[in-house]
Amino acid sequence: MSGRPELILASASPRRLALLNQIGIEPDHLIPAHVDETPETGELPRRLAQRLAHAKAMEVRNKARQAGIGGDAVILAADTVVAVGRRILPKAETMDEAASCIRLLSGRSHRVFTGLCVVSANGHARERVVDTRIRFKRLSSKEIEAYLASGEWTGKAGGYAIQGIAGAFVVKLSGSYHAVVGLPLYETVSLLSGEGYPVHFNWLNPANLTGV
Repeated sequence: MSGRPELILASASPRRLALLNQIGIEPDHLIPAHVDETPETGELPRRLAQRLAHAKAMEVRNKARQAGIGGDAVILAADTVVAVGRRILPKAETMDEAASCIRLLSGRSHRVFTGLCVVSANGHARERVVDTRIRFKRLSSKEIEAYLASGEWTGKAGGYAIQGIAGAFVVKLSGSYHAVVGLPLYETVSLLSGEGYPVHFNWLNPANLTGV
C-alpha cells in the first residue's frame, strides 16, 4: 500500500467491484453506504443520482474515519437512477414493482443516470453524472411473464440489469454501457486521476489484471 493512497469503494456491489477489477484497480476497503434514496419533492433524475453518489461518499468517509482506517484514502461512490422522462423508477423489491417498470419500459426509450463522486483525503469532491439513453424492444406478455419469473429484477433500478437477461431487450444504447451496469469506466479513471490516485499502479504488473 505504501507510496499511494488507499482506495475505498463505497459499495458492496459485486458488479462495481468487478468493473474496477476489469481496469486493474483493486480497492483497499469495501464499505457499503446506507442512505435514504427517496427522491426529494420535484427532484429530477440527474440531480438525484448526483446527490446520492455524494451522500454515499461522505457517509463512507465518516465511517472510515470513525473506524480508524483510510486516513489518506480516496473514496469512490456511485449511484444509478433509471427514469422515463421526469419519472424516477424504483429499485424493484416486489414483483408488482418489477412488472410496472418492465411494462413501462417495453417498446420505449428511457435514460439511466449514473452519478459518480470521488472524495480525497482532504474532503475535496469531484463529481460527474453520466447520461445513457436506452430503447427496449416491445415485449410480449409471455416475455414479461418469463422475465418476472426469473427473479433477476430483484433490487435492480428500473427492474432490470442490462448485463443479464434484460440485455436481450435492448434495441439501442447511446452512452456508456458500463455506466448502466453500475460504474462508467472512463469517467471513473478520470476522476480518480484528478485526485491523484495512481490508476495505472497495477497495470505495471500484468499478473494483477483480471483474467491474466
